[in-house]
Amino acid sequence: MSLPGAIELPDGALVRGRGLRNPTPEGTPDYGLYLGSPRMQRSVMARPDAPSWPHEWLEWPDFRLPKSPDQAVMLIRDLHARAAAGEAVEVACGGGIGRTGTVIACLAVLAGVPSGEAVAWARANFNRRAVETPWQKRWVARFPHVTSAR
Repeated sequence: MSLPGAIELPDGALVRGRGLRNPTPEGTPDYGLYLGSPRMQRSVMARPDAPSWPHEWLEWPDFRLPKSPDQAVMLIRDLHARAAAGEAVEVACGGGIGRTGTVIACLAVLAGVPSGEAVAWARANFNRRAVETPWQKRWVARFPHVTSAR
């Protein structure tokens, strides 16, 4: 099943990337991976359109890297497996560009794109500004072999 606005990864899996500051778009995902601070999580979950479907929150500060890289790799792999199995999935951060684009680039790696080309793939297929910082670019280049060492 596809969600409106979903993109197709090179292996055929579909994923929607979006910004949490925007209204929730049409289509209810089977699963969502949300990236942000505990404050953002509280804010989003207090809204009337808060995710009521199965989801996970990953602590990932804006313009930074995930607080727990090991947990991030596990959740990104799980998101890809769900998408590859045909579940309607989405990933979102505050603006829907940097952190979300970083995860989409990592999903592209899992879908067969060489890690050194994944940022360009995400920019061409998701958002031209995806993966906003040099450290996010380096993280994608090392994915999925990133560790807690930053």
